[in-house]
Amino acid sequence: MSNTYRKYPLECGKGQGPATPSPEGADHRRDPGFAFPWTKDKGVAVSSSDIFIGETIGTAVLILLGGGVVAAVSLKNSKARGAGWLAITFGWGFAVMTAVYMTSALSGAHLNPAVTFGIAIKDGTWANVPVYIAGQLLGAMIGAALVVVVYYGQFMSHLKDPEIVGSQAAKPIEGPHGGTKAGPVLGIFSTGPEIRVVWQNLVTEIIGTTILVLAVLTQGLNAEGKGLSTLGALITAFVVVGIGLSLGGPTGYAINPARDLGPRIVHALLPLPNKGRSDWGYAWIPVVGPLAGGALAAGIYNLAFA
Repeated sequence: MSNTYRKYPLECGKGQGPATPSPEGADHRRDPGFAFPWTKDKGVAVSSSDIFIGETIGTAVLILLGGGVVAAVSLKNSKARGAGWLAITFGWGFAVMTAVYMTSALSGAHLNPAVTFGIAIKDGTWANVPVYIAGQLLGAMIGAALVVVVYYGQFMSHLKDPEIVGSQAAKPIEGPHGGTKAGPVLGIFSTGPEIRVVWQNLVTEIIGTTILVLAVLTQGLNAEGKGLSTLGALITAFVVVGIGLSLGGPTGYAINPARDLGPRIVHALLPLPNKGRSDWGYAWIPVVGPLAGGALAAGIYNLAFA
């Protein structure tokens, strides 16, 4: 690394350890304040503008590719229709990997408020949390809108089919207190449970997100005290695939508040015919559950790994 900006220790944002003086006229875009898990030099934080741009682009790519595979598998007249759960889980894993590769050098590629929350708790630095989350939510909405653009013809064909709309729109989500109707394409935008049991759905999201965020936090623990760089993106992609295959059945594994809330807002706003409801009664679970999982992962990390 050039001496045009400071080097910081692994516990970035804490202002500890010796610093290399910054010469006159140095590039001060990068300053201490927030860790990011993927890059080789974990101790360097980025400017607020880099964070916002990187998280917006990265999360948009994540949702475009991840939501795109769900649309491909689900919609009428899609060549991939019926490809199944395995295609969806691997599609989301590759979406994570692609988005991280593209934006890790810019923002650190959190791409998930639960990851941001976990890193903030681990390091005790909160200054840039709102910037990260704002970029993630905006990016998720952009990505969901792009899925509709790419699959516009398939959406129209699907939603204008009386047999599909009549069967799916009226199908309730089962639960001990009756069903709640969800729209026939809502699953392309956001998650929902197969059986609506609030405590089970919430705990499932907490457990899945704890595993994801703990995997992210522990990627920095190598002999040099640096992150796994591009290898970290690949490992995390397979963690996401594993969570989807093993824990995704009950709720569809949001494990990311922005991934669920941003596209759900887009579903509510877009004038798609016969789109049905956006199921706002469930929307708090894929937000609260992952944030709780991120906090739990940070607590486990600080107790067992730090």
